[in-house]
Amino acid sequence: MFKIDKPLPMPTEDTAQYWEGTRNGELRAQRCDDCSFLRWPPASHCARCLSPKHTWVKLSGRGKVYSWIDVHKSQHPAFWGDPFNVAIVELDEGPRLHSNVIDVEPAHLRIGLPVEVVFEKQDAEITLPKFRPV
Repeated sequence: MFKIDKPLPMPTEDTAQYWEGTRNGELRAQRCDDCSFLRWPPASHCARCLSPKHTWVKLSGRGKVYSWIDVHKSQHPAFWGDPFNVAIVELDEGPRLHSNVIDVEPAHLRIGLPVEVVFEKQDAEITLPKFRPV
């Protein structure tokens, strides 16, 4: 059997600072310079006031499980194998990210579970944020 590489995110002009942050062990988001809205996902303009001005800020990397699913049979062959979860983590600062919760038995995963970010290097460009129970 041959190995199929997992598809990885493709950084864009809007997300480059985010991916630079993950490579450096930081979770970052854009804060609007005009209305202070913490915007996620990264975008060229603020969804609240439409300002193009923003500053990248470091987030705490702490939050809680908002929701999750257990994937038993992936549609993509690169993910075939052991079951895994896809979680929505609500960060303490407010934004919700899609990720995985690692280092937890499926039976112990629950809504409201406190988690913190950890980083998994995939290649020279992409380091993925994952979460583990606190």
